[in-house]
Order: sequence, then C-alpha cells, then structure tokens
Amino acid sequence: MKTGLKITAFAAAVAATFGTAYGVGKGVGPVTAGEHKTAGHAEGGHAQGAGEAEEARDGHAGHDTSATGAAAAPGGLQISERGYTLDLRTRRIAAAGERTGLSFAITKDDTGRKVTAFRTEHGKQLHLIVASRDLTVYRHLHPARAADGTWKTPVELPKAGGYRVFADFTPRAQKEGLTLGADLSVAGKYAPQDLPAASRTAGAGDGYEVRLGGDLGAGSASELTLSVTRNGKPVTDLQPYLGSYGHLVALRSGDLAYLHVHPNKGGPGPEVSFTATAPSTGTYRLFLDFKHDGAVRTAEFTVHAGQSAGDRPKEHGH
Repeated sequence: MKTGLKITAFAAAVAATFGTAYGVGKGVGPVTAGEHKTAGHAEGGHAQGAGEAEEARDGHAGHDTSATGAAAAPGGLQISERGYTLDLRTRRIAAAGERTGLSFAITKDDTGRKVTAFRTEHGKQLHLIVASRDLTVYRHLHPARAADGTWKTPVELPKAGGYRVFADFTPRAQKEGLTLGADLSVAGKYAPQDLPAASRTAGAGDGYEVRLGGDLGAGSASELTLSVTRNGKPVTDLQPYLGSYGHLVALRSGDLAYLHVHPNKGGPGPEVSFTATAPSTGTYRLFLDFKHDGAVRTAEFTVHAGQSAGDRPKEHGH
C-alpha cells in the first residue's frame, strides 16, 4: 500500500496562477461526494501525426510551471490566448441524451490556419473536457484529429442547459501548455442542480469508494490523499491511466476556471497523494479519474478552499 504520487512540479508562484497544468486543484480543501458517471470517459481515437513519437518522449515538458512574473489568467476562461483560438464548430446540441459529434479546431490567429502540430502530453495530443455550468456533469474526451487539423469526438450529454468546453493542449511550437474554453448549449428545459453536500467520501460505482484525507487552506501548500477501496477493501493494484495512477481536473464554481492535474510517478495504490495550494478561497469541483480492472472511473468532490469541512453550508445551484 504505497502512498507515492506527489505533485511537486509547481513553484510557490503557481499558487497565484490557476491556469497552469500541475498542482492538484490548487483550489482543494474539504470535499463533498458527487455521483459517478461512467459515460464521462470516452476515447475518440488518436490520430498520430509526423513527429509525435518524438514528442511523446517529452512527457510533461509542455507545461511550464515556473514563475513568469505577473500572474496569468485562469485557464479555460478565454477562447483565445497567446495567438491561439479554440474554434468550436459545434455550439449547440439539439437534445439532451442525444449522441452527437463534437467538432472543433485550434487556429493560429496570425494566419487563421488550423494547427496540426502538437506535443504529446500524458499520452494524448489534446485533452477535451466538457462540464455543465452547474458542475454536475463532467466528460473527459480524447478526440481524433484529421490531417487538416479538425478534431472530432462523439459526446452524449444527459441534460439541457449551458456547458463549457475546455481544450487542454500544447502546440509543438510552444513550451507552455494552453487551456482554451468555449460555450456549448444543449436545447431543452433546464433545471440547475445544487452541488452535493460535504463529505469525506465519494462513490465511483460497483462498490468503489474514494476517501479524501487532509485539509487545504487558501494560499498555503498542504498534502491530501485520495484512497481507493472496493467493497471496503483497499485497492492496491490501480492501473495506469494516461501515464499515471490518478488524473485530476478541478473547476472553480462560478466562472469555471480550469486546472488539469496529473500526479508524478508512483503507485499502484490504494493511496494517491498530492500537494497543492489553493490560489484563493472559494468553491471548486474536483474530479478524480482512476483505472482498475480495465475500467476508468470517476470520483467527484465539491471543494471549499480555505475552510474546514464543517465551516461551509451546502452550496445552491447556479
């Protein structure tokens, strides 16, 4: 039963920059359990372009977490950044529960051309996250890229309302990764949900449960552990998923600022350990993906950065 997997790739300055790629939910604190959604993991294939094999050996090189002076804007809040734009072709889905093709491209602002050269990060050239505005629906997708730079993936969203689409990638010409965001809507009657109430545990279906240990205060680094059990027994043989034994995405409630996180080498369980600093007080949703017995599962938590478990009442819908 190893504890391993500490994220140490971000410096103190990263605590003030929510849009970098490492440092687990810098908005992590006491948590609340969410419902498991097995449909959240959809592999849309992966088109491997020339030079990708070389980039795959770079590992996590694409995301620079060093201090850069002024704090950068949180990830996912902008559709364009540093000369790149997320061109989301699919802006509206006709009906909830309908399997639909999602199409988009990353374009270069100075030419308008589609980008076709990307670094490989955590086994993929691009990670696509789709989340509902009330943070109760989450999908982690890996679309396929055509030779002309168009990305496509199927998606099925269970309810009507507003969603945010996040493209997490590193252009081959860049050393730092980017997370761009765009809005997506699903037609139909919308009924926003409350965030789940506070709890130290979250179910992940089929007898799996994840327990959080540790509290985080805003502005200070702390350690937290996520322990996986099945039917009350520790899971000591987690399988690698995207090159690690745990994969985290954190979204800030209200503006949906985005943070994509992977632990360092270690494992295989039952505990996955992270060190993180919340950049500010506030409420976040934390999504832990892990793989066991050939299936990827998600444990979902609501996080109140800067407050202990009993300090905050239940959050209401947006």
